[in-house]
Amino acid sequence: MFQHNMFDSHNFLLDMTRKTPENELDLIRDDEFESKSGTDIMEAPSGDDQDPNKRPKKKQYHRHTQHQIQELESFFKECPHPDDKQRKDLGKRLGLEPLQVKFWFQNKRTQMKSQHERHENTQLRNENEKLRAENIRYKEALTTATCPNCGGPATIGEMSFDEQHLRIENARLREEIDRISGIAAKYVGKPMLNYPQLPSLGPPTRSPLDLGITAANLGHQLGEMFTTSTSAGDLLRSISGPTEADKPIIIELAVAAMEELIRLAQTGEPLWIQSSENNPNEVLLNEEEYARTFPRGIGPKSLGFKSEASRESAVVIVNYVNLVEILMDVNQWTNFFTGIVSKATILEVLSTGVAGNYNGALQVMTAEFQVPTPLVPTRENYFVRYCKQHADGAWAVVDVSVDNLRSTSVSRCRRRPSGCVIQELPNGYSKVTWIEHVEVDDRAVHSIYRPLVDSGLAFGAKRWVATLERICERLASVMASNIPTGDVITSPEGRKSMLKLAERMVMSFCAGVGASTAHTWTTLSGSGADDVRVMTRKSIDDPGRPPGIVLSAATSFWLPVPTKRIFDFLRDENSRNEWDILSNGGLVQEMAHIANGRDSGNSVSLLRVNSGNSTQNNMLILQESCLDSTGCYVIYAPVDIAAMNVVLSGGDPDYVALLPSGFAILPDGSSNASSAENTNVAGGSLLTVAFQILVDSVPTAKLSLGSVATVNSLIKCTVERIKAAIQGENA
Repeated sequence: MFQHNMFDSHNFLLDMTRKTPENELDLIRDDEFESKSGTDIMEAPSGDDQDPNKRPKKKQYHRHTQHQIQELESFFKECPHPDDKQRKDLGKRLGLEPLQVKFWFQNKRTQMKSQHERHENTQLRNENEKLRAENIRYKEALTTATCPNCGGPATIGEMSFDEQHLRIENARLREEIDRISGIAAKYVGKPMLNYPQLPSLGPPTRSPLDLGITAANLGHQLGEMFTTSTSAGDLLRSISGPTEADKPIIIELAVAAMEELIRLAQTGEPLWIQSSENNPNEVLLNEEEYARTFPRGIGPKSLGFKSEASRESAVVIVNYVNLVEILMDVNQWTNFFTGIVSKATILEVLSTGVAGNYNGALQVMTAEFQVPTPLVPTRENYFVRYCKQHADGAWAVVDVSVDNLRSTSVSRCRRRPSGCVIQELPNGYSKVTWIEHVEVDDRAVHSIYRPLVDSGLAFGAKRWVATLERICERLASVMASNIPTGDVITSPEGRKSMLKLAERMVMSFCAGVGASTAHTWTTLSGSGADDVRVMTRKSIDDPGRPPGIVLSAATSFWLPVPTKRIFDFLRDENSRNEWDILSNGGLVQEMAHIANGRDSGNSVSLLRVNSGNSTQNNMLILQESCLDSTGCYVIYAPVDIAAMNVVLSGGDPDYVALLPSGFAILPDGSSNASSAENTNVAGGSLLTVAFQILVDSVPTAKLSLGSVATVNSLIKCTVERIKAAIQGENA
């Protein structure tokens, strides 16, 4: 009786997946009909031929020529649903009636659908075989089942399979809780917690959190371990992988964080309250309600820290499988969010996931998050990243800090459960809900950037989602087969190589403009916000950078002009001679253009300076401009003509030497400048100007004071030109 109860639902699925022969026969018949590549046309009877005793004429069959089929196939790849005008034009070109073209496309779409269904049928058959093998394995396991209490043979007939499975799972959880409590007691120095005896039975859907392991009691133990000692700047350099004793706590903390992230993503008021009447999507976390819903979490907030919490949702043009892979691959994640993540490292992989994907993957990581200016300190985190697939088809990736397991170091920033929930949508799109929730000591932020940081546009969920949307649009433009009107480079290989070179240029710029702990900035003069800060780096055996000593200089300042207006001024080649000293007042001409987003400002351009200097006439300028609601960039680098000819021919762009310079333009964080894309609102902008110059081609040479003075003069002169041009235009 037990075996019938156990396998009824399982065998029902097997029976359902076997019922395919009739469907397959129908698909084969459809495929044979569609493979004729012709068109059947029934002649309509005339008025004289409508005698009911006369038989209707046979329908005529017209077989298309090989040339017609090739042209139709080629057009179908670009546009499977042509409109009336396209069908008429195509029929006129191929000598076919529009009705013939219409029928051919209908037949072709039916054929493609049949092939797709046949492929799905094959997948179901393979899944059927897997279920059959799993069924056999379960039967064999039942023959050797033992009682978890006494170790003797289990009386299978007295309990259901679900009941027996829950008993075994509860026994395992009791042992795990006792072990984790012992570890926590060892660290905290307090007696072991007495957990209540777990119930012997429970609903099949109950999780380990429901059985006693919660974010509250686990966080209470971990929160008391949180102490302060060494400086946060040494955090990422001093942390190693977790110890064996830490791993069980990290795993359970990740599970609790995942539950908290899902609730934060799905819950509305009173946990989240509307922050703006004009935009109902802008919400603030109700700290009191959060404390009641998630008591203590990963522990109490540290002295001097403040909370930052934000939530943002958007539909992005990326498949959910690819997005999960980007988030779980540290190199892809760093490159994808290069403007936010200055560096990241996986210290240890606790789990790679199951079933060939990232479901259940656990990684202990360090990461440093930045704003493109030397005036905002980076935020360093030591955390665990956990990926899980949920029952409704959604995926979630959550981060939560585990630096409180280290009694010798602490960061100035702790990540409470943060991450994103990804829901699959049709046609390769995904809906993303992003949560950013941190506790941070931001007293070192410069005063002109404090409103920006407080608004959430610097490190909040809105910046992550805006960057995600923009980069997804960029990737879609790389894969697009239809070249937008106005793009000079029509070769797919040339477009891909040029975009790859521009991507490396942007990554190099972002890596050298922030306040990363890997850099040592030196202020040249004064104590104001717009003072020039410089640093040097030695380039040796780097094929993408010229060898020698590279001097980087940057300065940040406020302008009473909307961000979009500054962006349009700096990216426009017609106004470049107003601020670019190196162009010597020459006219700048756009030689090539690649659009890589919905906004016209998102593009990659190849510029040429027409000046009287013969040496500059041999140089081109590669420029990328990008814009989203949280900020924008104009980044450029001089490139050699011969090297660019190789790139435009589809050659490898990795060996083209680049020293990028450019601008990072951010809204100032005031209520009137909450978006970088709007030019019709009052508000100011925060502009960072950054140059990179090769001051000596010998890596072992010493940096001269004359080189520093030159770059200081260059950047200050550029700033004065920009201020004069933009403010004069604004007046």
